[in-house]
Amino acid sequence: MRLNRRAIIGGITAGTLAFGLAACGGGSDDEGGSGDLASGEILGSGASFPDAFYAAAIEAYAEVNPELVVTYSAEGSSAGKEAFGQDLNDFAGTDSLVKEGDGPEAGSFQYIPTVAAPITVSYNLPGVEGVQIDQETLAGIFQGDIKTWNDPALVATNPDLTLPDTAITIAHRSDGSGTTKNFSTFLDDATDTWTLGASDEIEWPEGSIGGEKNTGVATVITQTEGAIGYVDLSDAIETNLVTAAIENAEGAFVQPSLEASTAALEGAEVAEDLSYNPLNAAGAESYPIVAPTYILIRTEYADENVAAGVKEFVNYLLTDGQDIAADAHFAALPEELRAKAVEKLNETIA
Repeated sequence: MRLNRRAIIGGITAGTLAFGLAACGGGSDDEGGSGDLASGEILGSGASFPDAFYAAAIEAYAEVNPELVVTYSAEGSSAGKEAFGQDLNDFAGTDSLVKEGDGPEAGSFQYIPTVAAPITVSYNLPGVEGVQIDQETLAGIFQGDIKTWNDPALVATNPDLTLPDTAITIAHRSDGSGTTKNFSTFLDDATDTWTLGASDEIEWPEGSIGGEKNTGVATVITQTEGAIGYVDLSDAIETNLVTAAIENAEGAFVQPSLEASTAALEGAEVAEDLSYNPLNAAGAESYPIVAPTYILIRTEYADENVAAGVKEFVNYLLTDGQDIAADAHFAALPEELRAKAVEKLNETIA
C-alpha cells in the first residue's frame, strides 16, 4: 500500500518546537482541570516517534493559553531518558521502559502513556507494492540472512508479485531509540530465528545504513533502492513510503493503520505502573508491531510552577489532545487506560 501524504496539524514536522501552552488541560475538573492557567516555561525532550502528535497538541493548546511555553525536542528516547536523569528537562518522551543505566532512578519518575502507533515496515522497490512478510522472514531480513528481494522466503508469501533480484539494504536508527527497542522486542519475542537481541541500540549487519530519528530512517529508505526499514506511521505517510503487510499472531497479513493499532491496544495487559505491551497482540485485525509511547514525569519537582505546568500540559494530552491524535496518525488510548493515566497523573503531581 502506498501511503498518501497528509498534512499534520499546522504543517509541523519533527524537531524542536516551542509554543505557548495552556495549563488547565481543557479537561473537566474530575480529570484534573482546576480552571487556573499556568505560566512560565517547561522543557521536554526525548522520543521522535510521537513528535508529530506532540507538535500538533502543542500548537492546538497554544490557542488556549499562550502564557505557558512548552518546548519539546525530539532527540530520541535514550537521549530523553538521559537528560531526565541529569535534571536537564522537566519531562521526557520515551517509547521504551527505563532500565538500569538509562539515567532516571527508581522511584523518581512515573510513566504516563499518551498515544500509540504502528511501526511500519517500509521499503523502496519501484513498481512493487503489496509485499507481505511473515514474522520469521522479517527477522531473517533484518539480521542479514535474507539478502535479495527475490529470496524464496519472500516469493513464498508473495506468489502474485514479480520480485526483482535487487539487493536488500537494511535502514535502521543510528541513535538510541525506543522505536528500535519495540521493533527488536517484537522480533525477539515473536520469532525463533532472531539473534540480535532487544535493545534501544542494535548491532546491525554490515552494509546496513543508519539514520538519525524516524525521519532519518525514512530518508534512507527514500534515497536507497532496495532499502527496507522500520518507521513510525506519521513519518511513513509524510514521506510517501510504501509499507509491507506483516503477519500477525493469527497468521493474517495486516497493513499498518490506526484501526489495526486500536485492535492491538484492546488486548494489551496494563501493568500497575501503566506500562503495557501491545506487540503481536491477539486478533485477526491487529497489526503486530504497535508501539506505546510514554511521558516520564517526576515524582517530585523543586519548582511548583514547573510542576503545575507539566501536570496541566500532560492532562491536556490525555483529554482534549486525544481528539487530535488521529489527525497526526496516532491511536488514542482506550478509555480505561486513559482514565488510569489521568488518575496516576493527579496522584503523582498533587
